[in-house]
Amino acid sequence: MVGHAFMGAAHSQAWRNAGRYFELPVDVDLAVVAGRDPARAAAAAARLGWRSATADWREVLSRDDVDVVDVVTPGDSHAEIAIAALEAGKHVLCEKPLANTVAEAERMAAAADASATRGIHAMVGFNYRRVPAIALARQLVATGRLGTIRHVRARYLQDWIVDPEFPLVWRLQADRAGSGALGDLGAHIVDLAQHVTGEAIIGVAALTETFVRERPLAAASSGLSAAGGAARGPVTVDDAALFLARLGGAVATFEATRFATGRKNGMGFEVNGSDGSLAFDFEAMNELWFHDASLPAAEAGFRRILVTEPDHPWVGAWWPPGHVIGYEHTFTHEVVDLVRDLAAGRAPTPSFADGLAVQRVLDAVQRSAAEGTRWVPV
Repeated sequence: MVGHAFMGAAHSQAWRNAGRYFELPVDVDLAVVAGRDPARAAAAAARLGWRSATADWREVLSRDDVDVVDVVTPGDSHAEIAIAALEAGKHVLCEKPLANTVAEAERMAAAADASATRGIHAMVGFNYRRVPAIALARQLVATGRLGTIRHVRARYLQDWIVDPEFPLVWRLQADRAGSGALGDLGAHIVDLAQHVTGEAIIGVAALTETFVRERPLAAASSGLSAAGGAARGPVTVDDAALFLARLGGAVATFEATRFATGRKNGMGFEVNGSDGSLAFDFEAMNELWFHDASLPAAEAGFRRILVTEPDHPWVGAWWPPGHVIGYEHTFTHEVVDLVRDLAAGRAPTPSFADGLAVQRVLDAVQRSAAEGTRWVPV
């Protein structure tokens, strides 16, 4: 694994737990974690369960005991690390968004296509696809229970940078993160809208906003300004992104923001079709709301499905019905599917091509916002 911060902790528990709760065709060995600082990498290895640590990610590419490279670094390094790993004959799991630009994502997708001819595969980490309730939503759409899809409403609401004194971390710098709420949060709901409905976004009209344009420099690099106050730097990404879209014949609205005061991880969507509707809210992630329009009006209405039965996707490996699962389980499901696919010689999903498709939507949103909410085809 390259990187060991927030996503590093989430991925590490997934690699540790996958074979303990699911029957896997191979054993999982956490060989090495890489980080820029030797002491911090060694501490992460000890804390997160890795056998060894290195301060040079290139070292892992020549190790015979490494079959998969898991990339959990900021977006500006995804392309370099993932492409090098594929060319070295390593399978790759790369966190979302796939890259910071379409050009980088195109190079990564091309490298994945080339490596697949040699049996080396790549997957992008859209972990919310592995929420059982979302998998059930996709199944209901795919089997025609909603009929013709007409509306999609998707949102991802957080409030973690509402305080204007929150420091200028890497996620708020375009050269590191590519974009702000759009790429960090919007990437998830763009992927889910396309994944659940089976339809591709074909055009967007967008606006973005940065509410706090300067922030204190992070503690490690901050100093004092000439006036004696804490040094500050510019925020170069969006704080919020809103856009209209078309998915095939359906219309859609998307909202991604880090300024929805009081919302912690308010990711959700609603899909309306000719024969029914469904609604999901991640803050109640074990539930899916479903409306069957074929029922008589006197009986019809949204009903709650508690998605904890053993025949729901992945759930049977965990707890008895009604004993809910959480955020961390989505990463375990991701690793389980990846390991099973690789062991069987199958290409895992979502692929780098799927990641590229999302990147193209994000790029269209940025161009539309920059050009005054002009309609931009994807």
